[in-house]
Amino acid sequence: MRRKKSSWKPEAIIPSLGLGIWSDLKTMAWMTAPMSSFKMLLIPVVLWTNWHFLAPHIPNPFAPLLFVSYPIADSDPGSPRFAKGPLDILFVAYYVIVWSFVRQFLTLHILHPLAIRFGVRKSDKVVRFGEQGYAYVMSQLPTWWFRTEHFWIDYPHWRMMPLLKRYYLMQFAYWLQQLLVLALRLEKPRKDFTELVIHHFVAIWLVFWSYTINLTYIGNAVFLTMDVSDVVFSFAKVCKYLEWETTAAVAFSAFVCVWTYLRHFLNIKIIWSVWTQWKYAPEYSKRFEPKEGVWMARWVQYQVMVPMIILQLVNIFWYYLILRVLRRALFGPRLEDDRSDDEDEGPDVHGKDE
Repeated sequence: MRRKKSSWKPEAIIPSLGLGIWSDLKTMAWMTAPMSSFKMLLIPVVLWTNWHFLAPHIPNPFAPLLFVSYPIADSDPGSPRFAKGPLDILFVAYYVIVWSFVRQFLTLHILHPLAIRFGVRKSDKVVRFGEQGYAYVMSQLPTWWFRTEHFWIDYPHWRMMPLLKRYYLMQFAYWLQQLLVLALRLEKPRKDFTELVIHHFVAIWLVFWSYTINLTYIGNAVFLTMDVSDVVFSFAKVCKYLEWETTAAVAFSAFVCVWTYLRHFLNIKIIWSVWTQWKYAPEYSKRFEPKEGVWMARWVQYQVMVPMIILQLVNIFWYYLILRVLRRALFGPRLEDDRSDDEDEGPDVHGKDE
């Protein structure tokens, strides 16, 4: 074994500095350079702050970027409610940049060094560790459990609590940012790249459509089934990259149980609710009148059901791969992810050649 000086750095994979805001905006470099996205995030904050102190009696035009819009005037000031509107697009766009900064900062400056500190040697594994570590952190978002009949009772659910509205729009921004990550190939494509793109498109479709037609309770329930299973899977993958084989095996076994329950049993339960519990929606709402906030014409039922069925088909494909991994873990020598290419490729981050 011989040692040579390593020139590998996390920033060699993904640059941390941009070339200038205008150049980064045109080239989409803000997606990869955390300092660039951070500068872009500061501009609305500085403009909002100046306006707030210099013209406090005039509505701040930069507020929709930073805060949810459309408070309902007759709601309780102690427990306000919010409606939706076109300014929500500005909030989503701003938080796409927020998620880009959070993702790249965590990945480059925390997760990559952490992986190296724990002895992960191959650069491809360091990158995967960063991706799964980020997924684990960002999947721990607030939501609630659900009883499916309440998806429809008292529809339309357009008087949203501020926490729900922020959560919904930030989820929308998150999935858009993740789709950009795939489009720009910021992550090394896996064998299931096509299925992952379909999954992200469908997730965005569901978020946008359920928000538009005031079915926010059902959208929130779908978030739960995706987020919780992602937490356990990402934890298992991180343990695998750290070569904590026993912990990884236990975590993966727990993941299979969680995935089966959330991504299949509960998702199918939600699909069944769309098909059978539509009747619980108030009769006056079963028409297509967007100006009145009611969208429950019969054809809209299929606009909700079709993307959920597509999502379930993608989940079934992944479930097949999961069961293959589980079979190998139980009867074979190693726990390996079928979706990943050889993660032992790439330079040694410690500069060693075996």
